[in-house]
Amino acid sequence: MMNGMNWGGMWFGWIFGLVILGLVIWAIVFFARNSGNSQNQLPREEDALEILKKRFARGEINKEQFEQMKQDLNS
Repeated sequence: MMNGMNWGGMWFGWIFGLVILGLVIWAIVFFARNSGNSQNQLPREEDALEILKKRFARGEINKEQFEQMKQDLNS
């Protein structure tokens, strides 16, 4: 008759094909979104206190200047 394929087999074929197509589309979207993250991600901005600490550590400012600037930042 239909070479062994009945109505249930036809529906299963369509559903299976749609599931595979959906998985392929999902995979393309997933990898497209995640592949650019490492390249397009901007470096984190340092806040003022971190910059101040680095300047103190390098010896650009003394302890009194550091403490005064730190108080200025906190107020």
